[in-house]
Amino acid sequence: MTNAVEMFLRYQAVERGASAHTLRSYRTDLAEFQRFLAAHRGKPVEHVDARLLRRYLAWLHNRGLARTSIARKLAAIRSCLSFLTRRGRLAKNPAREVGAPRLPKKLVSFLPVDETQALLDRPAAASVGRRRDQAILELLYATGARVAELCGLNPADLDRSQGTVRVRGKGGKERIIPVGDAALAALDRYLALRGKGDGPLFQNRLGGRLTSRSVHRIVKASARAAGLARRVSPHTLRHTFATHMLDAGADLRLIQDLLGHSRLSTTQRYTHVSADHLMRVYDAAHPRASLEGVPTPSGTSPGGKGK
Repeated sequence: MTNAVEMFLRYQAVERGASAHTLRSYRTDLAEFQRFLAAHRGKPVEHVDARLLRRYLAWLHNRGLARTSIARKLAAIRSCLSFLTRRGRLAKNPAREVGAPRLPKKLVSFLPVDETQALLDRPAAASVGRRRDQAILELLYATGARVAELCGLNPADLDRSQGTVRVRGKGGKERIIPVGDAALAALDRYLALRGKGDGPLFQNRLGGRLTSRSVHRIVKASARAAGLARRVSPHTLRHTFATHMLDAGADLRLIQDLLGHSRLSTTQRYTHVSADHLMRVYDAAHPRASLEGVPTPSGTSPGGKGK
């Protein structure tokens, strides 16, 4: 790993507050790019140009990588080269001349209300592990928090009197999110068995902090036990939170703040509100959505008598 890339990684860790997961991804993607450069030019990353970068993307494509993976790798390289340009190591960022692969637009995956209730209302055994898992499910759905944000919580982050939780998002940014009564009750039941001492809020059997991978396993196993056929992850519950809030009439800007999105365009993915909700709004708002009361050519109203 060249000094230039190490400088970039230190910048992301110290100044941007990037998560350990983000740093691992950057390191892996940039190391692979450097191996490609060594094989084709034998030069460090500072000497890359747009032509070579396009060759790298073609090489990735020929290996059969998905467009999403190629786009992620290009984003890592683009961020690194942008940093080096600002620091004077490059005259210009050649990645600006290279377009990212066009990605298919996917609707976000979320649970309908009945399946959400089936997942959350499953009886929990009176063990610290099951109470912990139930509290995790409730809190993910109640707040829309990212799995890394949930794993980073400590008991002090809960404000029981205000009914809120403080999470640390991307870039170390903090935000305060309301927590509903159901999630607070689940947390109370969990903490009554776990104890309200210091340390991580959600702990493993050894008292250490629960990892994102462990939470993924908990959510997947809970969904299977609840009889849900679809694939459910912590991010599914984040999508479900946003979709249900939007369906109930919450403002998109409010949802943006709750989710911690820096751009409104990211939150706009959730404007795929269900057809049922659209029909309810249309029927309630449009003067001629219903034929009731609208005269027919014969002078009668559907369901009524002529005058």
